[in-house]
Amino acid sequence: EQGFTLIELLVVIAIIGILLAIAVPSYLGFRDRAANNAAKANLRAGLPSAEAYHADNGTYVGMNAAALVAIDSGVSPSLTVASVAAATYCLTDTVSGKTWSVLGPGPSSADFKNNATCA
Repeated sequence: EQGFTLIELLVVIAIIGILLAIAVPSYLGFRDRAANNAAKANLRAGLPSAEAYHADNGTYVGMNAAALVAIDSGVSPSLTVASVAAATYCLTDTVSGKTWSVLGPGPSSADFKNNATCA
């Protein structure tokens, strides 16, 4: 007389399953977009430091993540300098497994690559 019937419990479990089938993919998509945007924001924050390094030294040779942090303490600790030449550099950043890179100098937002190599 008291409690739930088996049918009522199955209906509730089915409703919870449907809600999870909708919510989980949405959550994963939001998380991926957030990681991508965070990595790109970290790269954008590191670009002025790279240009300041060049202005101080006349070259990008010798530039590394520690040098960028010395210029601007707000540079992300996950930012890395992937490659450096006298006139170019490649910065990469990985957030939650999402790796983005940018080849400088003077990159635009279209120059961000979803890989670890700037290629």
